[in-house]
Amino acid sequence: MLNTVPVNLGERSYEVRIGTGLVARAGAEIAPLLRRKRVAVVTDETVAAAHLPALEAALAAEGIAVQSLALPPGEGTKGWSQFARCVEWLLEAKVERKDVVIALGGGVIGDLVGFAAAVLRRGVRFVQIPTTLLAQVDSSVGGKTGINTAQGKNLVGSFHQPSLVLADIGVLETLPPRDFLAGYGEVVKYGLLGDADFFDWLEKAGPILASDRTARLRAVTRSVEMKAGIVERDETEEGERALLNLGHTFCHALEKATGYGDRLLHGEGVAIGCALAFELSQRLGLCAQEAPSRVRAHLRAMGMKVDLADIPGDLPGPEALMALMAQDKKVVDGRLRFILARGIGQAFVAEDVPGNLVSGLLAEALARR
Repeated sequence: MLNTVPVNLGERSYEVRIGTGLVARAGAEIAPLLRRKRVAVVTDETVAAAHLPALEAALAAEGIAVQSLALPPGEGTKGWSQFARCVEWLLEAKVERKDVVIALGGGVIGDLVGFAAAVLRRGVRFVQIPTTLLAQVDSSVGGKTGINTAQGKNLVGSFHQPSLVLADIGVLETLPPRDFLAGYGEVVKYGLLGDADFFDWLEKAGPILASDRTARLRAVTRSVEMKAGIVERDETEEGERALLNLGHTFCHALEKATGYGDRLLHGEGVAIGCALAFELSQRLGLCAQEAPSRVRAHLRAMGMKVDLADIPGDLPGPEALMALMAQDKKVVDGRLRFILARGIGQAFVAEDVPGNLVSGLLAEALARR
């Protein structure tokens, strides 16, 4: 039960291997990359308790020495202090330019460790072993690395492609249901942005993904195939890759407003953002009313957050949220870029969206709280 998706980027090409049991045989998968039999593993405390012993055993079986660092779990780790701690530890561990660093964890660990690898000794290789659905289908693939700052999300980082991605869909069975559903926000995004048939399938198969490995394998594989294709055509987000940010302009503002904490997980923000993006598209006359209604109906059926009313606690007003959006990386010449849609599977980049329309949409969504 193994699928392999190549990411073809010339000298930076690599494979994403998707299946069950990949952590248990990670030593054999990673050994061909090593110039000397040692690796440094960075993870978080929660993932370390669940999966680090199995990874260490798999590496030891191939005679690979392991040093490991476990950072605190959560989005709050993805900032300057823990990034500095990670880099300092890698230097103290005497990681050399030809060595390999392993990122074992979800999107926070993958982004932070990838950025550390990018700047350490001006660039060392790293392997992604994503342990969440969100990381397996999105953040582990494509080489986007970075950290959050006081000004916003992912504003400091680098494009640094991994040497290998091992997506073990078996480990997803250890995820809390909320974390699994948050990752599903990124899965459904792929259908919404460019594959209507995939969205049709998700409407039927979505409820069984957590329990059915065959369906999960298909969902993860198709998501990775779509992302790999876009990354191959636009590695550094000069054009088409921006489509992968469907829902993210709203999402990143909401994450900043809620403090990057448990009030709103990233994938939950993506789901809310996708629903808002389709509603905005409909108000602009780009798609039929059926499209946003169908998006919301499916997310609701999956038990996901869909609207601002689903976020606990207070939220700032529409103008304050608009100000947070103005810090988004997709801003060009001071103008917000939104990913909008002409229908399910038909997303495109729009740069001329009237700000008053966005503000009005947010005001109505806040009024429903």
